[in-house]
Amino acid sequence: MSIPFIQKVTLGKYVTSKIFSGNKKFPLVLMLEPLFMCNLNCKGCGKTAHPPEILKKRLSVDECISAVEECGAPVVSIPGGEPLMHPDIHLIVKELVRRKKFIYLCTNSLLVEKRVDEFTPSPYLTFNIHLDGLGKKHDEMVGAPGTFEKAVKAIKLLVSRGFRVTTNTTFFLGETPESAAEFLDFLTGLDVEAMTISAGFNYENAEDRESFLNRQTTVQLFRGILEKAKHRKWQFNHSILYLDFLAGNQDYRCTPWGNPTRNIFGWQRPCYLLDDEYVPTYRELIEDTDWTKYGRGNDPRCNDCMVHCGYEPSAVIDTVKHPLKALKVSLFGIKTR
Repeated sequence: MSIPFIQKVTLGKYVTSKIFSGNKKFPLVLMLEPLFMCNLNCKGCGKTAHPPEILKKRLSVDECISAVEECGAPVVSIPGGEPLMHPDIHLIVKELVRRKKFIYLCTNSLLVEKRVDEFTPSPYLTFNIHLDGLGKKHDEMVGAPGTFEKAVKAIKLLVSRGFRVTTNTTFFLGETPESAAEFLDFLTGLDVEAMTISAGFNYENAEDRESFLNRQTTVQLFRGILEKAKHRKWQFNHSILYLDFLAGNQDYRCTPWGNPTRNIFGWQRPCYLLDDEYVPTYRELIEDTDWTKYGRGNDPRCNDCMVHCGYEPSAVIDTVKHPLKALKVSLFGIKTR
């Protein structure tokens, strides 16, 4: 299954209209975090390091809808924390689907079986299941035995119910193209729509900070993965030029405003991965942030980052501006050597 045609057309029209209107700082995906609480404690995550009084806080349904309307992005990714722990997450999703926003509900799957009946299949709703490897490896990364098995069961359940299902995988130091290929082959066999793949970002508050990739090791790993992809039927939830960027063939600057973040503290400055400060409105985030302070070469925290939340918007904009370049990569393949 490929990404629905309606989503491709909607995104294409949206980006084209923004570019031709002269708008240089527009959102593509809103990262909406309605809570930080989670029922897992993943090694590479810094979200659960907040004190208990913060972990208990929630964005209301009205606050979520207001953030989406204030921002205007056509796609809304709902991470966390674990969003299925929010008692009103089904109502949030229902209201956003009614507004024809494309929703990616990011979940570790532990509560899918319990809450699946609260949701209705729609081309606007995708369950994005977190899986970082096969079996024991994934369980070690999330710190809970049996989680991999539950995630696979949840994927099969959601697919059988007619939901759009994608996966979200972060690769860390020690991953090889061979082990990644085995894992991606397995996911493809589950009939997931597409797979999101990423190199782990070095969160300052993460429990394990020794397992993150730098820019050189990221390119080496993804060149190996994308070389193997030439002989597989893998579907990635990425633009072709972003994958080309991961292989080291495109030199993009980060577009942090492309995926703005709204959470319980406000609008996060400057991006989903760095939380230097918060502002109360989206307008303040866009207009009052000194964007020149951030990015590779400006902020050392950004030097090894190649994560999609910063660079996918850059690749999408490049695709719209230079469609022939994207077509060439699609036709002739990504250079991996």
